[in-house]
Amino acid sequence: QAHMVESGGGQVQTGGSLTLSCASSPNEYSFGAMGWYRQAPDKQRDLVALITRTGSPTYADSVSGRFTVSRDNDKETVYLQMHKLKPDDTAVYYCYAKGLYSRTDYWGKGTLVTVSS
Repeated sequence: QAHMVESGGGQVQTGGSLTLSCASSPNEYSFGAMGWYRQAPDKQRDLVALITRTGSPTYADSVSGRFTVSRDNDKETVYLQMHKLKPDDTAVYYCYAKGLYSRTDYWGKGTLVTVSS
């Protein structure tokens, strides 16, 4: 079974940038849609961005124009470039991937992003 592993979280000041990445372990699976969700304290998990295997992205309104989702199909890896970060972006960010053939939903354990004012 695939396990999604995120990296790149951390603490940054308002206006700063971070890039998250996520790949499966073991890296022998193929995925359809991949992307990111986030969950702030005492809130539900919400979509941040998704990207299809052919490269079509979808963004939450709150991050559109500031975040960019991309993927490398050869590495089955998804990235999230985050710019102009705000304190409201503080959350645990979860990687998501749907198995290309199994259609199984895979989740990472999450990586914390903290934006200080």
